[in-house]
Amino acid sequence: MASDSKIDRRDDVNPSEGERKYGDIDFADRTNNKYPIDTPEHVRAAWSYINHKDNAAKYEADEVATIKERIRKAAKKFEVTIDES
Repeated sequence: MASDSKIDRRDDVNPSEGERKYGDIDFADRTNNKYPIDTPEHVRAAWSYINHKDNAAKYEADEVATIKERIRKAAKKFEVTIDES
């Protein structure tokens, strides 16, 4: 299942920055504390950002799939509609 996949630590990211900025919350990229998914607004923003080619290009395809799956689950939890196209 995609959501159990490992996401590699990125050299261009400081994971403690995400935690400092958002607190101890759930992130779609839990390794690097990127793409917070703790509120409907964050879910929408995370989906928008991961679908930008330059952001997705920083990850392997399986990592993008994992991030998107986590965002989809959060969207369902918060009853947020996301555009799959």
